[in-house]
Amino acid sequence: MGNSNYFLERDEENIIKTRELRLELPSFCTQFFMGIENQTMPLTRLGYARDLKIFFDFLVTNTQEFYGKKVSELTLNDLNNVTGTHLEMFLDYLTVYKIDNKIYRNGLKGKGRKLSSVRALLKYFFKKEKIDNNVGTKVDTPRYRDSEIIRLEVDEVVRLLDASEDGTGLTTMQKGFHKHTKERDFALLSLFLGTGIRISECVGLNVDDIDFDNYAFTITRKGGSRVILYFNDEVKEALEKWMEVRANIKDLPPTEKALFISLQNKRLGVRSVEKLVKKYASITTPLKHITPHKLRSTYGTNLYRETNDIYVVATVLGHKDVNTTRKHYAAMSEDIRREASTKVKLRKD
Repeated sequence: MGNSNYFLERDEENIIKTRELRLELPSFCTQFFMGIENQTMPLTRLGYARDLKIFFDFLVTNTQEFYGKKVSELTLNDLNNVTGTHLEMFLDYLTVYKIDNKIYRNGLKGKGRKLSSVRALLKYFFKKEKIDNNVGTKVDTPRYRDSEIIRLEVDEVVRLLDASEDGTGLTTMQKGFHKHTKERDFALLSLFLGTGIRISECVGLNVDDIDFDNYAFTITRKGGSRVILYFNDEVKEALEKWMEVRANIKDLPPTEKALFISLQNKRLGVRSVEKLVKKYASITTPLKHITPHKLRSTYGTNLYRETNDIYVVATVLGHKDVNTTRKHYAAMSEDIRREASTKVKLRKD
């Protein structure tokens, strides 16, 4: 099954975390989570549980109607008494709040996501006729501008790959680790930039997901679907070099099938990959906040530049909604505007 074990383990971990959080929520939330189980992913339900905990903590600490009650003792009748004003107060509360002496902050996007979780709960119980009104529909979602598409230019891609290959710009300590990881790091960055995969898809890859004969590899998309993607000669060469090094790693357990592994001979995790990208990007493009997702955006923009077909980009990147892909088109529009500025001459030479 290739990398399916990784995703199975991740889902199981999220299910267990959600169950633990449910113990801190009102008892009626159990019915909600059971009701949405077959329509949502475990990670989505975990997000709901975290957001709902914040919401109910807010109700019992920051509203007159519910002040002093215990979250675990709230009932469906209490939920029925939640008003649109409470939800608007909740959005204001999310700007900055303190829990266990720790400060938390949310921008418009974070507020919108948490409101969405509360709306899902209200919509579910309204549909089940357990509450009289769905007040979630009466509160506007915070409006925010999409963040600017940040991607690497061609010369920046070259510098990033060069840094991962030869260690240029690394500290003495970093160079000590680099000699053991350069083939891995170069292959990983090449895969991001050459295929546009998501970070979760990358860390989930196993050795037997790679088909060098057909320049192909199998990934698990959001939702669990298995998809075959293809890579070019440059990515193939980088992966082959890493596979040679990986095959000769001392004390690597034969049961470890992960394609990319840490110096501890374990599957490289999401956080480790984020740190890896940040390390090289901070050297080559210090003014840009480059993340694995920005490498994906770089690939999407370059693919659109080469194909001029938004639907090709959407298919390869695995976007269900082509409007998501249009962000890459917006990034290209900037190039068009820049080029247009050179076309009109104010004074003849």
